Amino acid sequence: MNIGFGITASYCTHQQILKPLQQLVDSGYNVYPIVTENVLKYDTRFGSAEEFLKTVKDITKNEVVTNVVEAEPFGPKNLIDVLVVAPCTGNTLAKLANAITDNAVTMTAKSLMRNNKPVVIGVSTNDGLGLNMCNIAKLLNTQNFYFVPFKQDDPVNKPKSVIADWSKIEDTVIKALKKEQIQPLLLS
Repeated sequence: MNIGFGITASYCTHQQILKPLQQLVDSGYNVYPIVTENVLKYDTRFGSAEEFLKTVKDITKNEVVTNVVEAEPFGPKNLIDVLVVAPCTGNTLAKLANAITDNAVTMTAKSLMRNNKPVVIGVSTNDGLGLNMCNIAKLLNTQNFYFVPFKQDDPVNKPKSVIADWSKIEDTVIKALKKEQIQPLLLS
């Protein structure tokens, strides 16, 4: 089975998603890494873009897809069975909820939607219980979108912030391929 793994610019979670990425590969999936332009370009206090992308490529043994032109063939050529977007920022949630296709990850999502295939969202946003809640709600009620179970990550200091449980990515993928939302969705 072929999985697209879209990585957006929630830099603080990049190291956390490497383990589930490795687990997908270890489970026998062929994983195509796909990143947004910001992941490709920016070094942050959490690490360098070059090192992160090298690690992702080393894990998946596939070239990292970095732009719309490289991502576009996923749909017409029917190259992947499911797309995981993890971490999925509030910015990307808004784009997906409003059909904005301006980077490799959103283009790949559009490609899967045209082929009636699942898109799995591993949310990571400081505004998930704020203005981005409407985008989460919209995607929860949109065919072929499935969420990795999530919770508030720091209710006291960041009461609107939510984050997916990265250990549940593979289980969510398995359910999504059956057109089912994994439950429980909201974790405590």
